[in-house]
Amino acid sequence: MSTLSTHVLDTSTGRPAEGLSLTLEARAGEDFRELARGVTNADGRVKDLSGANTKLPPGVYRLTFDTGAWFQDRGQRGFYPSVQVLFEVTATDEHYHVPLLLSPFGFSTYRGS
Repeated sequence: MSTLSTHVLDTSTGRPAEGLSLTLEARAGEDFRELARGVTNADGRVKDLSGANTKLPPGVYRLTFDTGAWFQDRGQRGFYPSVQVLFEVTATDEHYHVPLLLSPFGFSTYRGS
């Protein structure tokens, strides 16, 4: 089974996005069910969102980053109240890393290592 991590970088400051809340969900039919919640550390990372004893089987997952609250806590106004990233786990023996590059008015993501 696969493991999952994420990293959020505030590209407007070039610094890690510490204290950003996020949720991991798995697709279940037409809906999603929550698997875990996390908060980024001082380095902007959640190293093992799936948990040490919880591995991800193949399927479609959704990471939701609470960017609106994070920017508001810093006295900034952002355009996106949240960022959702859907991705598919296919290989059961690989680690999946889903980084988020964030600014108040834009974002991007990719599959990291």
